[in-house]
Amino acid sequence: MTSVAVVGSQWGDEGKGKVVDLLTEGADLVVRFQGGNNAGHTLVVGEETYALHLVPSGILHPGKGALIGNGVVVDPDVLIGEIDALAARGIAVTPANLTVSSAAHVIMPYHRQLDVARERPLPGKGDRAVIGTTGRGIGPCYEDKASRQGLRMGDILLPDRFRARARTAILEKNALFAHLYGLPETGLEELEALRLKWHARLAPYIGDARSPLWEALRLGKNVLFEGAQGSQLDIDHGTYPYVTSSTTVSGGACGGAGAPPKSLDKVLGLVKAYTTRVGEGPFPTEVLGPLGDRLREAGREYGTTTGRPRRCGHLDAVAVRTAAALSGITSLAVTKLDVLRGLGPLKIARGYRLDGGELLCMPLDIHDLARCEPIYSDQPGFDEDISEARRLADLPSGARSYLDALEEHCGVPLGLVSVGPERGETILLEKFF
Repeated sequence: MTSVAVVGSQWGDEGKGKVVDLLTEGADLVVRFQGGNNAGHTLVVGEETYALHLVPSGILHPGKGALIGNGVVVDPDVLIGEIDALAARGIAVTPANLTVSSAAHVIMPYHRQLDVARERPLPGKGDRAVIGTTGRGIGPCYEDKASRQGLRMGDILLPDRFRARARTAILEKNALFAHLYGLPETGLEELEALRLKWHARLAPYIGDARSPLWEALRLGKNVLFEGAQGSQLDIDHGTYPYVTSSTTVSGGACGGAGAPPKSLDKVLGLVKAYTTRVGEGPFPTEVLGPLGDRLREAGREYGTTTGRPRRCGHLDAVAVRTAAALSGITSLAVTKLDVLRGLGPLKIARGYRLDGGELLCMPLDIHDLARCEPIYSDQPGFDEDISEARRLADLPSGARSYLDALEEHCGVPLGLVSVGPERGETILLEKFF
């Protein structure tokens, strides 16, 4: 039996979808443990491209089980739409292969409304600082969870409980909409109508997602924990306040799925061969101008969820090294190495300079991070097509040199290297299952 947690080591968008899809071939069960539909995983299978936001990426493999854990926040309309879209393409998502935790919290319409309102100037009060959220209601939903006034997926099955909790929740939300944001109030009847629709479609999927996980662990089956976003977006350890609202490091798999810590045998850290981030916040290795634009276009760096252009920059080994310490990363999965073709010379930030000293891990305070100057290691780059490489020895010297430097500066061995978007365009250096 092996359990592997897949986590992002940067600011998300590291290519977890492809890697989870690849590793699912050896897994029996795939578990999504945090985040919501603010995360998007893009998978390329043959001529088909899939963009998943809630359903675990392993669903594309027949015979595999998929769980959405209690740590995920679920927009029922998005989940229904995703199930229907997969069915239209011949991918069956049924209660036999997908269970949604009854303890996962529900993203309500007022969560989305509040999320969007906070990203706009207050009426009559001018501009204010924004986070750059996706506007999907993720943060407000987690707020209600923490304040113990949220609705959970299991409440969809219980009309009286749903009505009572919804009534309490909209008292506060409607006061904010009416008196602070100047927005329409939410009606209880509207929410009850949604509950009926959600119940009709999702009731068979909602249940105890912990029991099948525990049973798989007891029987010695292979379990894959699928994380979303990246370590630098972690609510506790990321570049706060420009973070997401959940625990994105490997420890989140324990609370977000109900897995005992000792069950995590390996932690695979995803690292894009360069660095990107979406939204606001400090980004020490960001590259503006023509090179940044070339990276964005070559890597198709536009958000899976929002379509927003991503900020692009050189590989930040300091961020990856910090993520490795936080998650106990045992090996790295390097993605999008092929994007760097023809973009040399290349740079890797091996450290930061701050106030005359050198830092090897990221400072917790974003004001200190914003003042950090990257200390770069220069690499020659490469011009050759690497998509046919299946061993490190198949790579041109420039690409191999870059990987050697990446491994050295990040302090974690390589587990796999992606040399193209297809499943097979991968160099496997480690047996995960």
